[in-house]
Amino acid sequence: MINLLKNILNNTNSQEDNDSNKNLELLCGLMIEAAYTDGKIDNIELNKIKISLINIFTEDPKEVNLVLEKALKNKNNSKSLHYYTSFINKNFEKDKKLLLIEALWEIVLSDGEIHDFESSLIRRLAGLLYITDIESGNARKRAIDKNHN
Repeated sequence: MINLLKNILNNTNSQEDNDSNKNLELLCGLMIEAAYTDGKIDNIELNKIKISLINIFTEDPKEVNLVLEKALKNKNNSKSLHYYTSFINKNFEKDKKLLLIEALWEIVLSDGEIHDFESSLIRRLAGLLYITDIESGNARKRAIDKNHN
């Protein structure tokens, strides 16, 4: 009986770890996708991705480095937006989705310019995540304010 309970608890922890890794992989993949929309990813954008994943989404720094490295290698094999957004819609509350949109704005703003492709990507993502244009615009304003500080 004790072994059965241990197995159940271990499987629960293992499932939580898998979900956490999946969250990190998807967030990282989506952030890389946003950063690479203009055809290049610079160190400023990479640092902004790391900071966002660690500080906003409270991910483990070592895991972030590993997953980010993997995502960079696979950036040309990106998934569809539906792949990312369907998982996020099932697993994230609205507040966390708003934080994601704000983080994506910070990433695309970090190189000092917004390309049409970048703003179009975030607009499509916001729609797929059921974030209104007003909410996305407010997230953009907060991101601009953060980048100016």
